[in-house]
Amino acid sequence: MSRRHFINAVGAETGAVEPTIAPAVERPRDVAPPHTASWTANLIPLAVASALFMEFIDSTALSTALPTLARAFHSDPVHLKLALTSYLLALAVCAPASGWVADRYGARRVFLCAMGVFLIGSTLCGFSRSLNELVGARILQGLGGAMMTPVGRLIVVGSAPRDRFVSAMSWFTMPAMIGPLLGPPLAGLVLGVADWPWIFFINIPVGILGMIAVGKYVPKLESRHPGRFDTSGFFMAAVAITGLVFVSETGGVGLVSWPVELVVFLMFVIAGVVFVRHVKRTERPVLELDLLRIFTFRASTLGGTLVRIGMGATPLLLPLLLQIGLGWSPVKAGLVTISQSFGALMFKPVAPTVLRRLGYRNVLVFSAIGTGITIALPATFNATTPLIVMVILLGLSGFVRSMHFTSSNALAYADVSKKRVSQASTLSTVTQQVSMSLGVSFGGLLLHLARGHGAGVLTPANFVVPFLVVGLTSILAAPFYMRLPADAGAEIGGRPKPASSVPARA
Repeated sequence: MSRRHFINAVGAETGAVEPTIAPAVERPRDVAPPHTASWTANLIPLAVASALFMEFIDSTALSTALPTLARAFHSDPVHLKLALTSYLLALAVCAPASGWVADRYGARRVFLCAMGVFLIGSTLCGFSRSLNELVGARILQGLGGAMMTPVGRLIVVGSAPRDRFVSAMSWFTMPAMIGPLLGPPLAGLVLGVADWPWIFFINIPVGILGMIAVGKYVPKLESRHPGRFDTSGFFMAAVAITGLVFVSETGGVGLVSWPVELVVFLMFVIAGVVFVRHVKRTERPVLELDLLRIFTFRASTLGGTLVRIGMGATPLLLPLLLQIGLGWSPVKAGLVTISQSFGALMFKPVAPTVLRRLGYRNVLVFSAIGTGITIALPATFNATTPLIVMVILLGLSGFVRSMHFTSSNALAYADVSKKRVSQASTLSTVTQQVSMSLGVSFGGLLLHLARGHGAGVLTPANFVVPFLVVGLTSILAAPFYMRLPADAGAEIGGRPKPASSVPARA
């Protein structure tokens, strides 16, 4: 893969719940970018970015509001993990269909519909009066969110002139940086002056303005008919993903009876086996699993999955520790947790230099171990821990996370051919969302077990084991990266190949 194509391919990833922007695919050959003035060309990615901005703020703000929602719904705080996993589940299930739907019905039309669905879901979240209602509304939000990010990327790629492409992608990825910074303190401020529904209602004016901007400035993009959709494969993948997330979410916490869990688990296993067999027989499956034959892609995917499972627990555990275990206000908790996002931003300017000098393998091994250690550090937080120490440690956590995902996302596409970048992006997006959902469920289960069957008030002591275990889970990714050749990623800005380089294993 050439350096120029690599720049086009790699997305951004940051934030408390690691929202991801999948790599951009190449502009369809039958699409000619409109001849627009430079200021209009900048308005297109900004209009599209408004949707992503809304989505990222919503995700990070909700994490801060979890303790407040638990009190409002008279629900066990651990059960509020459903509000996070339901959204991630909808993203994972619907993401494989986004590209086909955009090609079939038009990217702008699908994007506007997705924004509308997301806004309707946000409104229903605000009017929810029980956890079940909130989960249903979050699923609806997820259906819209699953289309917004990948389809928005297609719009920017298809409309940006070549000489302004990098600038357009920079504007498009900006919400991934700013959203996680504003989400926690904004949620704390809203909860300090208003009731919790306004966490969701603030999406409405942003979304409406964004829809107006998209309708006015984003051109219609024509593309080839995508061909027949892999309906059976999509259905089997959806059943397998839903079954896996359902079992991980309900297992061990008493949400459903064990016979129900067993039946759903068997559905997951059967659907998964049938789907794998289907992929081998289908020319264009909805998820191309044979991409895992590429060694760098496989190492990035499997290692990144373990890191995300460990890291995915943080949006659940950290707000509960700070607001319930330590008794902090949402405002104070939100202001402290944004140090993670500041830490993540600090790595971005030095990323190319670090990767060039140390190489992808060394950076990934070090960052996986560092991420696991820093994920576990809140296990030491208690009422006597100085505030400045917490801020520094959380900032360090954000820095090493950014180091890991910047290098992991880049290496994943290093050996993927140009014509398969889109398929690799889809598979990567699904595994990322599923692993984040599993992380939330895993963290909730650990906290439930640490608290015991009494379901009493959460104390800082209850969080020690959960943070340590999820941190250890992320460290387990290091062996996957140790098997990479020393010159892995050399062609995309890593350490130059040595004279006797070892080829990447298939």
